[in-house]
Amino acid sequence: MAELEARIAQGRGDAPADLVLRGGTVFDLVTGAMIPGDVAICGDTIVGIGAAYEGREVLDVTGMTLVPGFIDTHLHIESSLVTPFEFDRCVTPHGVTTAICDPHEIANVIGLDGIRYFQQASTHTVMDIRVQLSSCVPSTDMETAGAEIDAVALAEVMGHASGIGLAEFMNYPGVIHRDPAAMAKLALFEGGHIDGHCPQLSGRDLNAYCAAGIRTEHEATTAEEAREKLQKGMRVLIREGSVSKDLIALQPVLTNITAPYMCLCTDDRNPLDIAEEGHLDHMIRTLIARGTPVLAAYRAASLSGAEAFGLKDRGLIAPGKRADIVAVRSLEACDVQRVLCAGQLADPAAFDARGTVAPVARGSVKAPRVTPQDFRIAENRTETDVIGIIEGKIITEHLHEKIAIEDGDKRPDPARDLARIAVIERHGRNGNIATGFVRGFGISAGAIASTVCHDHHNIACVGVDYADMARAANRLGEIEGGFVVVRDGEVLAELALPVAGLMSLESFEVVRDRLMDLRGAAKLLGVGLQEPFLQLAFLALPVIPALKITDRGLVDVTRFEILS
Repeated sequence: MAELEARIAQGRGDAPADLVLRGGTVFDLVTGAMIPGDVAICGDTIVGIGAAYEGREVLDVTGMTLVPGFIDTHLHIESSLVTPFEFDRCVTPHGVTTAICDPHEIANVIGLDGIRYFQQASTHTVMDIRVQLSSCVPSTDMETAGAEIDAVALAEVMGHASGIGLAEFMNYPGVIHRDPAAMAKLALFEGGHIDGHCPQLSGRDLNAYCAAGIRTEHEATTAEEAREKLQKGMRVLIREGSVSKDLIALQPVLTNITAPYMCLCTDDRNPLDIAEEGHLDHMIRTLIARGTPVLAAYRAASLSGAEAFGLKDRGLIAPGKRADIVAVRSLEACDVQRVLCAGQLADPAAFDARGTVAPVARGSVKAPRVTPQDFRIAENRTETDVIGIIEGKIITEHLHEKIAIEDGDKRPDPARDLARIAVIERHGRNGNIATGFVRGFGISAGAIASTVCHDHHNIACVGVDYADMARAANRLGEIEGGFVVVRDGEVLAELALPVAGLMSLESFEVVRDRLMDLRGAAKLLGVGLQEPFLQLAFLALPVIPALKITDRGLVDVTRFEILS
């Protein structure tokens, strides 16, 4: 009652506000108006705008425009390669005050304990981390993960304050064909928020998927796909990550008319790209530079996400709303100057004052030691299925090549950009090793390997030299997972990710610098991809068309089956 009365008194001006932002102009995302005057804050809540206020504390924002804090509507914090605490420190200064995450990367390694780790971390961060419950662990039955989570298990972690609903439902064939396990999870969250994932789904199959109550979707890669999903009632999340770059393709769809139903997300973005380009702030200025109305861009970055995910307490700078505020000098440049999260200035002192949670999932890489012989392909036909990389996309092509058999093996052929790819089970469950071919890396020597391998997070390795591939894969076991580049038996660069083989215990600045070293080392091997490691990781995700590879073999995603 006292807090309620304080908010009302401070909003009316009967008592000094706890904090006043003075000298700025509020950008109203409902009417598009620019509102001069102070912003009064009581605790974590905005209580007044458009008037003069006295405050116990005053923050000078003269000449700045105030916009609502940005909401990343879908991401996996693990893909930033740092802990939730370092992610907070890295991304909040870019204006992101709410991050809606799906911890299914760590959940695929250690199960419910991974979800609980993120739930606990969310109680300490400066930004508001909302933890969706992972729907597909593993994503399909065509891979070996470190854990399985069914509907009964999900019920154990429901009800946490950070929760919104069920995270991206990747097993879209399981939905449209009414798989019993999928139905049980959907029924558990019926009437609540269910996040979607249905690349290239259309027509009656898309109708069926939407009929399951799935409300949001981030896998549209063309304007046509986005329009159909909007027309069928889905909120479309425009994605721009380190690998999946859909912003330019979807930008023409984002207008003042569609903005209430379109949001922004990063899905997977690493500290190097954040340092070089930014986060949602990068998406906003890019959209505006390409002709998107300013109002539409900022709506998609905040208000639309709040409405889509039922976060009615944020998304506007208005009395009664959570005091998530970003101050910029230029709306077009989205040059973030100040960030407030729930009324707290996101400065070094705020990050230093946080509590913490002990890291989990140490020693999670339990892969067998491999030898060069393990990477041979013993086949008696030259016709070969080849994964074709499309840079900037996680969808791939299903290519067909003739590859000669020499000494009972199909060898990599750098001249034709045909590299060996392998996935090695690393959870200590069966020791599976699957091999195939991939085109698009441009690798001409050595090997690169990673334990970031969506979503099962086994070891993924690509190379043209079997000894180097073995060296790289075995090195990952020695450093508890991460990224490795090897040439002629020498480790040229590496990044240890000892938390579940996914996250570093170092600062995001250290991770950024190591990623620069890794990128440089990969180029020495001839790799031409801008982001080779995450591109490699997505080649193992069997819910994204067209051809992928898991520890169980090549997967024809269009037919949703393992190739013989």
